[in-house]
Amino acid sequence: MFAQIRAATMRLIDKGPSAATAAIQQALADVGLGSAPAARQAASAASAAPAAAAPTMRDINPPPAGAPPARQSDTIDLGDGGANPGKAGNGARREAPQAKAGGAAHESSQAGAAANGSGSTGQDAVAHATAVAQDMLNRMGIPVDIQASIDAGMQGGMPNGLMNFDMKNFDMKNFEMPKFDLGGDFSGLDLPGQLRPKTPPAPLPPGAKFLSGAYSNQAGSRNYKLYIPSSYHGQAMPLLVMLHGCTQDPDDFAAGTQMNQVAEEMQCLVVYPEQTRNANSSRCWNWFNAIDQQRGQGEPSLIAGIAQQVIEEYPINERQVYVAGLSAGGAMAVIVGTLYPELFAAVGVHSGLPFASAQDLPSALTAMKSGAKSPHKGDGSKPIIVFHGDRDTTVNPRNGEQVMAQGLGGAAAAPSVQSGSVPNGHRYTQTTHNQADGSLLAEHWVVHGAGHAWSGGDASGSYTDHKGPDASREMMRFFKTVS
Repeated sequence: MFAQIRAATMRLIDKGPSAATAAIQQALADVGLGSAPAARQAASAASAAPAAAAPTMRDINPPPAGAPPARQSDTIDLGDGGANPGKAGNGARREAPQAKAGGAAHESSQAGAAANGSGSTGQDAVAHATAVAQDMLNRMGIPVDIQASIDAGMQGGMPNGLMNFDMKNFDMKNFEMPKFDLGGDFSGLDLPGQLRPKTPPAPLPPGAKFLSGAYSNQAGSRNYKLYIPSSYHGQAMPLLVMLHGCTQDPDDFAAGTQMNQVAEEMQCLVVYPEQTRNANSSRCWNWFNAIDQQRGQGEPSLIAGIAQQVIEEYPINERQVYVAGLSAGGAMAVIVGTLYPELFAAVGVHSGLPFASAQDLPSALTAMKSGAKSPHKGDGSKPIIVFHGDRDTTVNPRNGEQVMAQGLGGAAAAPSVQSGSVPNGHRYTQTTHNQADGSLLAEHWVVHGAGHAWSGGDASGSYTDHKGPDASREMMRFFKTVS
């Protein structure tokens, strides 16, 4: 977004001040504000062609019932500034810095001023724009006093470093758009209302490595990152494949789940395959495509190929290879574990969906909203651990129940149920299923009050909830137990 703004600004700068003035003047005209005579002259000089009729603007955030309608020139929508992913900006309104007099005469005089390009409305628009721009610079930490710079500029000086502010090369360092997760590439999202700082990667322990790699086959290619703990000195170790959720990437997922730290403690290699924007514009694994639900085809073959490539390059204990994921990654973990039972010894699913629960986008939306209509039955041969928040409004918690039922396949004895709570955090219910010989087969963790987020995760990554039980450590403990 900022790159686009910067590019547009560069084009205006290159065309000269008259073009910039004309563009600003047109923007003011589009929202019904009058133009100063000098600005009109600059606009006329910049373009001889008549301007097209300005489109009618409307407020997509209606005012509360009974409130008087707000004029476009009086308000600006800056979003709600909230930090809650999945909540839309509420369009919090900030009053323009202009005095308001009551009565129809005042309205009439404002309309007249807008029509003839003079009067207080044009002055108020300048003050309004200056205040908004100053607020944006303050939020970005740029020490520039715009009004002082304007005043000084009229006298030949530019204080506070404004002359050194290079708009052509300006960039928002260490910021990114907030991330939101879906099980697929869908429209109709609720977007968060603010930017959040991007957390830099945590420093690695001495001797540890976080390497980049790539794998290709007939289905395409995918990059990945591989974490090697500091305790690795050529000995055989387990391998965990971690599949991120939508809009995430390996660094974000590793930071949020803290799985590298867990691998450091439990001596395990972790590989994070990376979905591409070419395959899915939201970086979702395409769990809902029929081609991506078949052995030797599509994304399952790429993920299995990445695991096999790591096994060939490092002394992996092949009886201790696992796959886990979040949301779309959790759904794909189920698919990969089902299609390649000889490769993966156990599966971990967080906020995911059962195998083949959808074949296209409409059925994917239905499954996410209310669960799969007719989930496939499993054979109970693959140990599985499932985490799901019971307040998840992105992927219905019923999907977690269906994943568990599919994984059990009727092979378990009577389950044992225990409840607990995290100090100053969420309560949870853990249901454990054992095989007839008493060995562990499956665990289902329902985190009460949690939404669509990795339980016990770190806020340095997206889609995490530190108030829940530590899903990363519980998954790794489960994997070690069942193998």
